[in-house]
Amino acid sequence: MNRPLSPHLQIYRLPLTSILSITHRATGVAVTLGMIYLVVWLMGISEGAGAFENTRAFLDSGFGLLVLFLWTFALFFHFVHGIRHLIWDTGMTFERAAMDRLAAIEIGTAVGITLIVWIVRFFV
Repeated sequence: MNRPLSPHLQIYRLPLTSILSITHRATGVAVTLGMIYLVVWLMGISEGAGAFENTRAFLDSGFGLLVLFLWTFALFFHFVHGIRHLIWDTGMTFERAAMDRLAAIEIGTAVGITLIVWIVRFFV
């Protein structure tokens, strides 16, 4: 029996807005996990110098810096995508070309803000 196959990801390409929607949910989880680590870091400060140095040593390691960089990107992406939803709430930019243009602006803004923050962190 030769029944037609439904489109799958090898044939069907998700629109950019769908990819960004999925990414927005994932970055929400990442931001939440980062906030949990922030609480651990604050608890390390309240525990004293030894506990604080342990958390600081982790953050100064290569892996810790990578985690912080990715968390920073997740935070800014989630924020910028939230602004995009506020724009959608006004009823604007629902045409395909406008949605794609706004998606590109969203990605560029999140990457740009992340890089600016990290450049300032290392050089100031």
